[in-house]
Amino acid sequence: MSAVSTTTATTAAPNAPQTPAEITGARTPEAVELITGARERIDALDDRIIGLIQERMAISAVIQNARVASGGRRVSLSREMDVLTHFRDALGKPGTTLALTILELCRGRV
Repeated sequence: MSAVSTTTATTAAPNAPQTPAEITGARTPEAVELITGARERIDALDDRIIGLIQERMAISAVIQNARVASGGRRVSLSREMDVLTHFRDALGKPGTTLALTILELCRGRV
């Protein structure tokens, strides 16, 4: 039997339903329940985070429009540096990456 046929024989069909243990990677019913509940909480948190980022984007647009309407620049680099520092101080180096992504989303089209 070739490597390809062995792989094919042991791989489940793409549309085959997975068991809770396969989905969670857990080996006991208790762990499956714990992981499933925790993932539901994470999904709810993710939805809230997305909503907050969308709200931040809308507020940033208001600020940018007011700044441009008053003759200023659309983006304030000093303010962005403050945001980067805040996230880095709170979350470490990954916080800087997160802040950069948020700032990019909130700048709109440059």
